Amino acid sequence: MAESAPGAVIERVEEGSIAAEAGLAPGDEIIAINGTPVNDLIDYRYLCADEHVDVEVRKANGEEWLIEIDKDCDEELGIGFTSETFDGLRRCQNHCVFCFLDQMPVGMRRSLYVRDDDYRLSFLHGNFVTLTNLRPEDIDRIITLRLSPLYVSVHATDPAVRRRLLRNRRAGEIVPLLKRLCGAGIEVNCQIVLCPGYNDGEVLDRTIADLAELWPRALSLAVVPVGLTRYRAGLPEIKAVGQAEAEAVIAQVEGWQARLAERGVTDFLYLADELYLIAGRPLPRYEDYGNFPQLENGVGLVRLFEEEFRVAEARFPATVEPRRVRIVTGVSAGPFIKGLAARLERVAGMRAEVTVVENEFFGPSVTVAGLLTGRDILAALRGSAPVDQILIPAAALRFEGDRFLDDVTPDELAREVGQKVSIVPVNGETFAAAALGVDLR
Repeated sequence: MAESAPGAVIERVEEGSIAAEAGLAPGDEIIAINGTPVNDLIDYRYLCADEHVDVEVRKANGEEWLIEIDKDCDEELGIGFTSETFDGLRRCQNHCVFCFLDQMPVGMRRSLYVRDDDYRLSFLHGNFVTLTNLRPEDIDRIITLRLSPLYVSVHATDPAVRRRLLRNRRAGEIVPLLKRLCGAGIEVNCQIVLCPGYNDGEVLDRTIADLAELWPRALSLAVVPVGLTRYRAGLPEIKAVGQAEAEAVIAQVEGWQARLAERGVTDFLYLADELYLIAGRPLPRYEDYGNFPQLENGVGLVRLFEEEFRVAEARFPATVEPRRVRIVTGVSAGPFIKGLAARLERVAGMRAEVTVVENEFFGPSVTVAGLLTGRDILAALRGSAPVDQILIPAAALRFEGDRFLDDVTPDELAREVGQKVSIVPVNGETFAAAALGVDLR
């Protein structure tokens, strides 16, 4: 269930911190705190939340130390670890018919094939997990330590359908588990990866109805379209979500939103931006997204970006020094970004051109900017007119932070095209400032 345990190995020690003063250094390993072994970052934080802690350490040279520390309860030691799961990463026990990792080409770096399904990373970082690999003691721990909220991939509440989707005989009874967690005060954000022919139609109705019964502990439910790449040889057949399917699910969910609102269930059910873009439909209003509970799942991201841009627009200068930029984006966001580019060009001296990149690496059905590769971007940029700056969304580098999925780095891309390349955070104000070359704060 878990990969080989990396241990609580220290990666960094903050200068001037308690840990630094105690003589801790990178490469040291924390064995226990107050006599209790530490299995993960959650244990570490919980055990350190005291005024006195005894830290058992194995130094990099093999020496074992016992360090006694007196501090404030909320004062941190100033340590960063090589991993957050010291006893190993919980691996996925499912074989989902839509799993994106099964649709990856061979020969990419190992980290892209890691099948994690760890409830601890769900709590710490908002990773979606299926909860199919939980042991009884894991459930007890979640409740005892109040590890909330969790992010749960439900997909379907019909037991037979969920088992078929996840291809795991243990996957069926998700509703009883969610009822137990929610009944104990644990909050959950849920998602449905919509696979036409599997969990749409009446199955989707049942899933929405079942999860709505758990509101308000079930904080939100997002419906997102399945992502299909060209690398599906030997995998179960799944129909892509096209315009007709997107329009149907939008109508179905809007009907549910209206009925739920009549029952007082609000700010709960959402659709991914991509579904509106596929259908060619306007996005909901900014205020319809509540507190934007599933931005990382592509829910409300475009509307928030547009609102940030709109607010910044009031501070646009009347003119800038003659400037020409090229904005890179994916197919689905192309029309939206072109609309923003037109608004940027209202500033005298500003030229904003948009390069929409088709995803040759994964296939044309993958249209989001977050899955663009360096090679596809480079191919789209070849032969384009020189500009002062090329803007690329940071979402395309999200897997490693410093490189695209195909290991091309922004610096390598810049050298190949012979132009300045800037990686821009997914924020409308930051994007506008980078495009205009001015400070809008």
